Amino acid sequence: MRRTPLELAAIATAAVPGLAPTATAYSPDDDADFDSASLLDGEGKRWRVRSPRHPEASTRLETEFMVLRAFAPAIRAELPFHVPTIAGTVRQSALTTFVYAHLQGSVLSIEELSASSPALAKEIGAALAAIHDLPLTLVTNADLPSYSANEFRQRKLNELDQAATTGKIPATLLRRWEHALEDVALWRFNTSVVHGDLHEDNLMVQDDSVTAVTGWTDLRIGDPADDFAWLVASNETSFVESVLTHYTDARRETPDAHLLRRAALLAEFALAQYLVKAMAAGHQSMTAEAESMLQALANDIEEQVRRDEEAEAAMKELAEHQAATAAEHRPAVSVVPIPDAGPAVSVAAIPAAEPATPDAENPEKPEDSASRNRDDSASVHDDTSTAAISVVAVTPLHAGERS
Repeated sequence: MRRTPLELAAIATAAVPGLAPTATAYSPDDDADFDSASLLDGEGKRWRVRSPRHPEASTRLETEFMVLRAFAPAIRAELPFHVPTIAGTVRQSALTTFVYAHLQGSVLSIEELSASSPALAKEIGAALAAIHDLPLTLVTNADLPSYSANEFRQRKLNELDQAATTGKIPATLLRRWEHALEDVALWRFNTSVVHGDLHEDNLMVQDDSVTAVTGWTDLRIGDPADDFAWLVASNETSFVESVLTHYTDARRETPDAHLLRRAALLAEFALAQYLVKAMAAGHQSMTAEAESMLQALANDIEEQVRRDEEAEAAMKELAEHQAATAAEHRPAVSVVPIPDAGPAVSVAAIPAAEPATPDAENPEKPEDSASRNRDDSASVHDDTSTAAISVVAVTPLHAGERS
């Protein structure tokens, strides 16, 4: 049975001695697990009460109590936001109710967050980076769960098998999730500290600033994509990309390339986990709601696949049409023979020397004739003139003829 804010105020007075509430109001929370209320006392101080609805939720609050004790003052000082401080507890049968000191800020819906200023997207990215950069010893020293990348993937495979046994998961989703979990490359990432239960109800916002982060019941070492699932589920692409950009800038190490793909898968798979949880608790209305959401998701995916196939077919048809059109308008190719350039080299014969004839009127003396013959011989061998020789005549090919 759900507790009213007035009932929670009465429980809070037992948890915090001297607390005298003067006003109460409902406080957003995980309604399936907790009853929550905000209180105002006579001194104007505000408080928050969280009361578990079943033993498993009570265990989660007790885990959070250990987590918050592990946030030493030095760690708190480095965070860009506040974390809760527990003012008191009270145990009723198997359940423990917790009272927290008030934190500044208010809770906004995912639609309000998505429509907010870029400054708030930057704040959310910085808050996520600060969580994922927390020292691993914060988790290990508190003996909280720690998973390697492969262990995290195997855990999801086991959860998928469990969900499949319900017989209520559409076949489209089972195939989709199984293929994604078998894609080993998708699950190569560096583990980090993760909040584990991050969503809009656990962010306190004031004046475009994240003032506090609450709900530390599932802190662990695991996949950073876990803390992005609620963002991806919003379907506000520009908002998600803006948060991721500022997150990447603020992180000490570069996030892996598949972070948002895994976040989208985890957002979808959360519906299967919700179904299993509802069936285990015997909640008929929750089970029906989970089945309805799963079927709606399967229908959306099938519709998207159909659209993608139609778009691919249209693109293929367009490409074929363009190729056919280009072939019709392509100019014919003609081959022009290179004209005969004629002999590239011509060699002219050197004319034979005519024999010398004696001048009848001026006969030479024998000794003079010999002397002249020597002079003529020397003249023939010493003449280097090329006037009478056409050695080489080269006819070049024009550029167009070479081709």
